[in-house]
Amino acid sequence: MKIDSRTAVCTAAALVAFAGNSVLTRIALGGASIDAATFSTVRLAGGAGMLLATTALMRPGGLRLSGSWISAVILFLYAIPFSFAYTSLTAGTGALILFGFVQVTMMVAALAAGERPNGLQWIGLALALGGLIYLVSPGLKAPPLTGSLLMAMAGVMWGVYSLRGRGTRDPLQLNMSNFVRALPLAIVVSVLTRSQIAVSTKGILIALAAGAMTSGLGYVLWYTALRNLTATRAAVLQLLVPILAAVGGVVFLSEVISLRLVLSAIVVLGGIALALTAGRRVGSPRHTDRERAC
Repeated sequence: MKIDSRTAVCTAAALVAFAGNSVLTRIALGGASIDAATFSTVRLAGGAGMLLATTALMRPGGLRLSGSWISAVILFLYAIPFSFAYTSLTAGTGALILFGFVQVTMMVAALAAGERPNGLQWIGLALALGGLIYLVSPGLKAPPLTGSLLMAMAGVMWGVYSLRGRGTRDPLQLNMSNFVRALPLAIVVSVLTRSQIAVSTKGILIALAAGAMTSGLGYVLWYTALRNLTATRAAVLQLLVPILAAVGGVVFLSEVISLRLVLSAIVVLGGIALALTAGRRVGSPRHTDRERAC
């Protein structure tokens, strides 16, 4: 399928935004400019504000809450672990764990829905899981276990959140509603952890940028691109995010890319790409009919 220039621009901008989300979060939390709970709250507030403004501009007089509290809770359970994980993980490592578990979650959901993968898909899934296990396995170069588990939870929750939104006719309205609903939940966490609050102007501004630009605006761009992308192509393109995040970590945070991270990235991303493209080659018409959903 040929991709038009508008779709290509939206796709590229969205992928950069997703990678920027990891880099900005790491800049704020790695530098102790703000505590993780407050960062999550301000980020969700920034995202809700951006999506509310975008919805108001695109649908004058049409502001209303859709979505569901279940989806909002799932979004909340992604945002909180994501922030706390980045107090200890590098940008590239966090993004690899996050998007690795997002894709694995979607594959497991497909299995639960009755889809039967072929041999190459099983090999790809096994490689992806093996690469993630290798990345977090004990050793001098392994990332912190607590941060890794938190990011794995964030990845699973984001995968579930994405699956719940598949096929929605109005993703902008849906995401806006879920962000608005998730915000008070994050505020509760901030209140419960108020003794650990550490806030600076720099931290607040970064959190707002992460929420409004790399989260809120990023989602708008991504869903715009998805109108002309198959689910397989969209999933494969998302595998670029950990690479972009790792590069961003080197450029903006002077992070060092370890050999363990490089090898894990090759195995995880290669395995997921194999599973996705193998499914595309032998996919049934049933898969094709649903591929524009994400």
